Amino acid sequence: MSPFNKCLASQTGTGLSANIFLFLSRVFIFLLHHRAQPSDVTICHLALVHILMLLILAFLLLTDESGKQIFQNDFPCKVLVYLHRVMRNLSLCTTCLLSLLQAITISPSTSWLVKFKSPSTRYLFCCLFFLWFLNISLSSNMAIYIVSSTNTSQLNYMIINEYCSFAPMKPIVRDFYFLLTFFRDSFFVGLMLFSSAYMVSILCRHQRRVQHLHSTSLSPRVSPEQRATQTILLLVSLFVILYCADIIISSISVFFWTQISVIKDIHKFVVNGYATVSPLVLIRADTRMITILKSVFRKNHEFLANQYATTFSSAVT
Repeated sequence: MSPFNKCLASQTGTGLSANIFLFLSRVFIFLLHHRAQPSDVTICHLALVHILMLLILAFLLLTDESGKQIFQNDFPCKVLVYLHRVMRNLSLCTTCLLSLLQAITISPSTSWLVKFKSPSTRYLFCCLFFLWFLNISLSSNMAIYIVSSTNTSQLNYMIINEYCSFAPMKPIVRDFYFLLTFFRDSFFVGLMLFSSAYMVSILCRHQRRVQHLHSTSLSPRVSPEQRATQTILLLVSLFVILYCADIIISSISVFFWTQISVIKDIHKFVVNGYATVSPLVLIRADTRMITILKSVFRKNHEFLANQYATTFSSAVT
């Protein structure tokens, strides 16, 4: 395995561990409280999407040596590249949904968004189902035009990785899928930025109100809603930065209809960067899980101490 692939494997392992822990922690909180918050369901969905993304990358890294035998036909390429693209698009849509849910949560009672503050989990699942249907449909070109690199030697095929290539499309088909993807990404990124700007305005108004009510010597504690909002804003900022970098690198590849080795390696880090960093941000901001873990450790410590004291007193007597 090359030094770059070792770094990529380290990134993948970190992202997988963080996303699995995030997913299980939210499930544990749900089992503990028997009530699912819309944001918890959305974060679980985001973690699951990232787990599938990183599992595909881990599979490609593990099959680095035996890839020629596995990718002898087009089917493995079509499945893996198609699923990875669907997961990437779902990551965008789910982050947008998470940003909208947080904007609704902190909206004041005078806002028109207040009627959406208590949505049924059923409606949320319907929304997630629609996002799956949308992205499965818009990524269908991957299942059609992806071929195995071992089955072609033509120079006009764009290489995606060591084993899979993108077959040339008719200009009208390429423009059609480009416009669909452009409008979808612009809509969700624009909605994400709009909700983020709305949350920033609410936080600024709240900050001015707090400064007016409290003297400068006091430092009021940050509310859970403010902390969650700041976390979502950080996630949105991280996503937009990496998304713009992804667009620039992808545009260079499409323009030259090829992939330079260094650019291809950087692109892999960028594509999976959000899936690796976002769960760490969410875990760090989730004080509920930290409180639960402290409680569990404290109870285990007390139990072990009592057992030790009982055993020691029995031995003395």
